[in-house]
Amino acid sequence: METSLVLQNLLSPPVLFFALGVIAVLVGSDLEIPAPLPKLFSLYLLLAIGFKGGVELLHSGLGPQVISTIVAAMLMSALVPLYSFLVLRRQLDTFNAAAIAATYGSISAVTFITAESFLGLTGMPHDGFMVAALALMESPAIIVGLLLVKLASSAAAEQPREGIRWGSLLHEAFLNSSVLLLVGSLVIGGLVAAFSPSGLGKMEPFTGELFYGALSFFLLDMGIVAAQRVGDLRQAGAFLIGFALLMPLFNAGVGLAVSWMLGLPQGDALLFMVLSASASYIAVPAAMRMTVPQASPSLYISTALGVTFPFNIVVGIPLYMAMVRLVIPAV
Repeated sequence: METSLVLQNLLSPPVLFFALGVIAVLVGSDLEIPAPLPKLFSLYLLLAIGFKGGVELLHSGLGPQVISTIVAAMLMSALVPLYSFLVLRRQLDTFNAAAIAATYGSISAVTFITAESFLGLTGMPHDGFMVAALALMESPAIIVGLLLVKLASSAAAEQPREGIRWGSLLHEAFLNSSVLLLVGSLVIGGLVAAFSPSGLGKMEPFTGELFYGALSFFLLDMGIVAAQRVGDLRQAGAFLIGFALLMPLFNAGVGLAVSWMLGLPQGDALLFMVLSASASYIAVPAAMRMTVPQASPSLYISTALGVTFPFNIVVGIPLYMAMVRLVIPAV
């Protein structure tokens, strides 16, 4: 891995602000972000990336490579929970194993956005259609995770009497706020680019110039939250901490192999790897809390947010970039 890549990532403002949030908690500072602001910034980031992705998707069109990449991303989202469950089931009960497996099948939009910023720093181009893959990778993981709970617990006679509320599950999988805002912004961006191009310039200050600062502010809050979750890792134990470090590396390797088979350029390959290697700490935990109350949130949230997220942000992205450059030639 090139030292310059690591330094570029470590010294980027979003990562430095993430570190500042961690330090604030470790030194006992009273720094905190008022509760509504992180939610507002997360909605802003999803809107901006969805809108820009819709514009780029219109320009790139729905060619064979775009469709095959999106389908591959959805298959990854369904496949990762299956083999993750087999690993986790060796140490955990059905409910916790399925909840964590679903968490690692889904994605982290903030990790994806940070990877996009990293590509911007390195001057490497990428296609906007990867945002569509991002939006469509959350739902399959949730559904597969709940199917695992139903099938495995039925076989072991652990199934709760009331069963799984499939209506609520499907509603959460396809209409949760992250998926709805991303897909909606993607469609709006495409419509504006196609029928009202003058609107793109009016949106530019909001979706362009403000984006990097908002991402830095949001990662400051994520650093605070991640550091506050460190205590929960004691409950997770060495097995889960090891899983949270090694599974992203394995998934990134699978993502790299798929990217090579699809013929993706380097920038898109990095984003595909990041999508494969990241874990959800918003949408999936919300769905698991509602439909699998037997699973402990301290396990699936602390591993995703306390270990995998900072690993990907600080070390993973430049490491995955180095792997991409070894396997996929520059165009």
